[in-house]
Order: sequence, then C-alpha cells, then structure tokens
Amino acid sequence: MAKTLKFGENGKWATKTGSSMAYNDQNDNFKPAPFTTERATSATRVNKQGLIEVVGNDKLRIDYKDSSNGVALLEPARTNLITNSEKFVDAPTGNTNMDVFSGTITNDNTTSPDGNTKGMKFTISSGSTSTLRIYQSDLSTSADTTFSIYVKSGTTNSLSINVAGGTATSATATSVWQRITTTDTSNSNKFIDVVVSGSVGDYIYIFGAQVEQGSYPTSYIPTSGSSATRAADVANGAGNAQVFNDSEGVLYANIAALANDDTIRELSISNGTTTKRVVFRFNAVPNQVRATVRNSGGNMFNSNKSINDATFFNKIAIKYKLNDFALWANGFELATDTSGSTFDANTLDTLNFDSGAGANDMFCKTKEIGVYDTALTDAELEALTSYTSFTNMANELNLTIR
Repeated sequence: MAKTLKFGENGKWATKTGSSMAYNDQNDNFKPAPFTTERATSATRVNKQGLIEVVGNDKLRIDYKDSSNGVALLEPARTNLITNSEKFVDAPTGNTNMDVFSGTITNDNTTSPDGNTKGMKFTISSGSTSTLRIYQSDLSTSADTTFSIYVKSGTTNSLSINVAGGTATSATATSVWQRITTTDTSNSNKFIDVVVSGSVGDYIYIFGAQVEQGSYPTSYIPTSGSSATRAADVANGAGNAQVFNDSEGVLYANIAALANDDTIRELSISNGTTTKRVVFRFNAVPNQVRATVRNSGGNMFNSNKSINDATFFNKIAIKYKLNDFALWANGFELATDTSGSTFDANTLDTLNFDSGAGANDMFCKTKEIGVYDTALTDAELEALTSYTSFTNMANELNLTIR
C-alpha cells in the first residue's frame, strides 16, 4: 500500500502564495499537484514562536496554537467590528468608541501577543472595579455576537465580560497572554463591558479586542481606525487522475471542526461534481459525521454517525472497494456496507476542502490528510485511526479519565 497523497503528516508543510503542496510515499517528495489556495485578504496565525503573525493574501495559514507540528487553518469570512483593536481611547461620544468608567487606559505599555509593544494597561482609579465599555452600533439584535480579548494579569487577575447586558462571563488572567471569549444573542443594548476587579491602583493588561457576528471566535483580525474583514479561506484541486485509485482506496483525515455551527462542511475526492465522489462531512447536526461514496448519482455507501466532539481532532477514515465500504473514527469501525460499485478508470481527479463541486466549504483545522491507493485491512484502519495512548486520545477528544 502507499499513500499517494499526503498533506501535513508530521508537520511537513509546503506553502506559498496561491498554493500548498501535498507529497507522496512513492518518491518521498512534494507532489507538483498542489491545492489552489485563495483568500482575498491577509489574515493572522499563531507562528512556531507562539506569536500572532500576519499572513498575506492567498497563502494557507499553518497555525501552531493547537499543535507543535502545525495545523492547516481554514476559516469563513468574518469582520472585526471594533475600529481600534490595539489602541483604546476614552471617547464615549461615538457609537464605536470606548468609554472607560472609573479607570484609565495606558496604550503601548507592555509586550503584546504579536511580539510588539502594544499591550494596554487598564488601571482601577476608584472603587473596587473599573469598566471598559465598547459601544458598537453595527451589532445585529438577532444574530449571535462573539467578543474576544487577550488578557494578562498585572497586580490583579480578576475580570468579567458582559456582552450587551447579558450574563457576565468571569475569567482569571494569568502571567501568560490568553484569549478570553464569550458569545451572546441578546444584543439590543449594543455594547460590551470588560470589568476589572481589585483595589485602586490595581491593573490588568489587555490587547486585541474583537467583535464578530457569529457563534464562535475566529482568528484575530487587527484594526486601526475602521472595521476590517478577513475573507474566507479556500483550498481545492490537489492531485490528479494518476494520484487516486478509482477501484479502491482510503480517504483519511485528522481533522477538527471549528464549531458545531449548524452548517454542512465537506472534504472530498471527486471528478469535480457531486455525482462521483468519496466524501467526509461534518453534518449540521452537532457532533455528527457522514461518510458517503457516490457513483453515477447513486449512494453506494452513506452513513451518519455521532462522535464525542467534532471540535476536537478526530481521526477519520473512509474505505471504498467493490462491495466493501467502511467508516472508521478514532480506532473504531462505525459503519460498513457490503454492496456497491466504485468508479471507472480516470474518474477521481481532485481533492477539495468542499463538496467536490464548490459548495459546503470545509472550514476546519487539519493536522493531516492521507489518500491510500488500496483498501486497507481492518487492522490497518484501526492502527491508522487510533491514538498512541488512552491519555493522548482523552486529551484530543476532550474525554475525562476517571
């Protein structure tokens, strides 16, 4: 057996503007059949040094926040509605400005998460709390709103975040920058309060406020003077007809959804349509995945199964062979089918982070994708999708060891 296409295994990435290459076992080098990568704006990632870094247009982001080997980060379009995310000014007369209640902001006071000196010092000037209120006229009163901000302890570490008058989210800052997030749907008041607790003179450090319409936070979008939008990530078109075995094979991914957000997101090998394809899907149903093998418009294999948590890294494999189909996840066989055909020669020719025909973009974090040119045995599939230890599996899947 061979992996005729590999992407990201053991931290092996090859990216440049406009493309990101996969590689194969057959000659142990990167294949000249790359993903076409598109994003019409710059975006940020966490680099190997743990710092926030700006990546230019049309370059796939390899993010090191979740893994020392890096993950390919694909996100939907989002807008940071905060107009000055790194420099706060007490100016309560405008709807998109800051209003500091009984406190003071000192800009450019400490090293920030991007390695510059942009961290802000927020000091209590009277009483036991100070509130930074962020007015935001662009908030929808019906859609989810997610607020995030980086915080680090100073002489106090106690704070809470209240989005639009809703329930406060308490947090404890540490000596290391961490991103605090909260999501709320009741936005009629159109403001966010960051409340710091302590005594007069106590302070905390803050950086990088972000307000975005959505049910979960995405990567930081810096702003300076106006709101800013990060375009969606697209990565499609890896491989060719020589890479994929039409009669049998395995599509494998070590992958995490960004959220259970009621959308369909797909990863596929196809002929550029949805009538002939092998596809893995995060369903709109929370923590549910689907494996589908579709040939000439009919489903040869189609199974929905639940997993523990779609937002943690899951090892998924789909096997296809004449009258022999299976879905494996995290060391277990979840579904099989013993009736169905595969594809004519030279049918499958592209690997896409979508349905195969441009819909249902797969927004996700990916540690690895592999395509095998043979249908692996049950023992091989168990080994491929298993974790090296129970502790490792528990950490990846957010399980509690008792």
